[in-house]
Amino acid sequence: MRSVDALIVGGGPAGSTCAWKLRQSGLDVLVLDKAAFPRLKLCAGWVTPKALQDLELAPADYPHGLLTFETLRLHWGPLSIRHASRQYSIRRWEFDEFLLRRSGVDVVEHKVREIRRDGGDFVIDGGFRTKYLLGAGGTSCPVYRALFRERNPRDGTLQAATLEHEFEYDWQDPECHLWFFSDGLPGYAWYVPKAGGHVNIGLGGMAGALGGGERKLRDYWDLFTRRLSKLGLVQACTGSPKGYSYYLRGQVDRVRVGNAFLAGDAAGLATRDMCEGIGPAIESGLRAARAIADDTDYTLADIAPSSGRGFVSRALERRFAGSSLAE
Repeated sequence: MRSVDALIVGGGPAGSTCAWKLRQSGLDVLVLDKAAFPRLKLCAGWVTPKALQDLELAPADYPHGLLTFETLRLHWGPLSIRHASRQYSIRRWEFDEFLLRRSGVDVVEHKVREIRRDGGDFVIDGGFRTKYLLGAGGTSCPVYRALFRERNPRDGTLQAATLEHEFEYDWQDPECHLWFFSDGLPGYAWYVPKAGGHVNIGLGGMAGALGGGERKLRDYWDLFTRRLSKLGLVQACTGSPKGYSYYLRGQVDRVRVGNAFLAGDAAGLATRDMCEGIGPAIESGLRAARAIADDTDYTLADIAPSSGRGFVSRALERRFAGSSLAE
């Protein structure tokens, strides 16, 4: 049986960020992930300047393709505006593998099935022992299922469902476009060009609203791809979209049980306005590392629940999440 100081389930941005900082603190750290990296990760793939700052990563030092947007093209009904907001587009295939490799910790491809307590330790599948355990395995994280589901049940009204596709494409429009509530979609659609001749297109909405409507997510996808073709943004969408589900930020007051922690999508941290999860995942990974290395409290309650602070952000939060978390 392999024994380590800290074991992290999930090698995405939350897990790799925590591993990176714990290793810097001198701990023996192991990451378990059910997939081998690099691996497919469904995500629109834009990151904020704050996320890169939290990672201590300058855009010029990132070794893979990175595209900078100084504005976002926002479409809401007949309105179309350019919103000043610097963002970066990355490919999660490259980004996640880079962060995990940069952490410098051992990574084992392993699907976690059983977690049990043994004295003050956790034993995973009879083969791994650790004092500290971080669940960073996304929405279906086994650490959440085993240790947190009863203490911290998820709010079904905050569940988002998405369809997306990333593929090689010789795009001509270098801007990021977002369409809100088009064709009755209870969410928004996106066109995100990537460096190196790739594009990510997708759409998402609140699962409850989608389940009660006449149109299903695939119906909205068909309407969206026709729109992209009509606009000349993507003339031919090759391949089929894939779907995934995650949760917007709700109350996050039970994210630690003893020496077990949750971070990223396992804790349900996606922003309530733009449904963005990479930034909160990174920040939660940093906080988990500090709590473990310095034996301090672990709280995620003061991580910003929304991406913005203005009227549009508040309006989107109320539309998606039902109300402002501050209300």
